[in-house]
Amino acid sequence: MTVLDNRALNRAMLARQLLLDRADLPVVDAVAHLCGLQAQEPHEPFVGLWSRLAAFDPAALSDLLTRRGVVRTHLMRRTVHLVTADDVLAWRSRHDAMLRQRVLGVYRDELKGVDLDELAAAARDLMADGEPRTAAEIVRELAPGRPGPGPRALGEMVVAALVPMAQAPPRGLWRTKGGVRNVALSSWLGRPVDPPVADGSDPVGQVLVRRYLAAHGPAATADLRAWSGLAGLPGAVTAVRDELVSFRDERGRELLDLPDAPRPDPDTPAPVRFLPAFDNAILGYQDRSRIIDDAHRGLSVAGERVVLVDGRVAATWTVSEDVVSVDPLGDLSRADRAAVADQGSELASFLTDGDSDRVRVATSPR
Repeated sequence: MTVLDNRALNRAMLARQLLLDRADLPVVDAVAHLCGLQAQEPHEPFVGLWSRLAAFDPAALSDLLTRRGVVRTHLMRRTVHLVTADDVLAWRSRHDAMLRQRVLGVYRDELKGVDLDELAAAARDLMADGEPRTAAEIVRELAPGRPGPGPRALGEMVVAALVPMAQAPPRGLWRTKGGVRNVALSSWLGRPVDPPVADGSDPVGQVLVRRYLAAHGPAATADLRAWSGLAGLPGAVTAVRDELVSFRDERGRELLDLPDAPRPDPDTPAPVRFLPAFDNAILGYQDRSRIIDDAHRGLSVAGERVVLVDGRVAATWTVSEDVVSVDPLGDLSRADRAAVADQGSELASFLTDGDSDRVRVATSPR
C-alpha cells in the first residue's frame, strides 16, 4: 500500500480546502464543498472564505444568510457551523443522537429524570410560530413545571440538540453585531428536516463519507469521527469502501480517499494563507500533523488565528486598530517574511474595506 508522507498529505489537504489556489466558485458552492465552516465566532467564516475564493465579496455571504441559502446551526461536534440549507436539512437527523449525547455529557446530572422526548415536543410546539427567540426566552417558556434542570442546561439541550434550529440574522452578518436568536429550521427554511432512514442503510452517512473525503482526504476513519463527532459511521464506510482507494500515512494508519480527488505533487509550491479561528483545515482531523506541529496543536483549539507558510502553521495573527499583527512561531526566511507581510497587507485591506493596508510582522518567535 502506498505511503503518503506529511508533505504529500499537506498538499492534498490544501488542494481540497481551496488553499493551494483561490477558487473561482460561488460562495454557496464553496460552503457546500467544504461541508460547512465552523462558525461559533460569527465573523471568522468571512476570513476563511477570503483566503479560499478569488474576489470574495463578504456581502455575498451576508446575502446568503438573509435569503436563507446558508444557515448558522449546531451540527458537527455540537459546534456552530455555517452550512448550506440543503445540507443541513439532509444531515441534521443523522446528528440527532450525537447532539443529545454531547449535551448530556456536560449536563447529565442536571438533566437526570427529564423526559427529553416530552421536552422536545413542548419546544417544537413553542417554536412552531417561526418567531426567533433567545435561549433565555425559550427557557422562560419551558421551565415552569420542570424544576430540575438549570436554565443553561435546559437551554442548551433544546437549542443545540432537541429542536433543529437556525441562528437568525443579524447574527453572522458582515460588520454587524447581533445576539443569538434561535428559530426552528423547518420554519426558517420552509421545509422539514429529512427524517432518518429506518432500514439501517445509512445513506446520509455514506454521503458524509464521500463529502468529507472530497474536502479533507486522504483521511483515516478516526479523522472522519473527529470532524463529524459521529461514532456510528463504520457501516457507511463499509458500504462505500469499494468506491475508495487506500493509502497509509507515516504512522501506519490506513487512509481512505476518492480515486479521482486531487493529490498534487508534494513539491507543489504553497502560498501564504491566513486562516481564521477554528478553521476546518486544522480541526477537520484527529491527526493534525499534516498541517501543524504537535508542539503547537493547542493553538487550534484555543481559537488562535494562524498563518500558513509552505502549507504549515508558522505564525499567529491578530488585528487591532486596523493593523494586522503577525507573531511567528519560529524563524522565517526573508522571502517568507515578505510573503507574509504582502498577504497580511491584503487581509488588512479586506478587513477595513480598503482603509488600511498596515501589517506588522514581529521579528522574533513568540
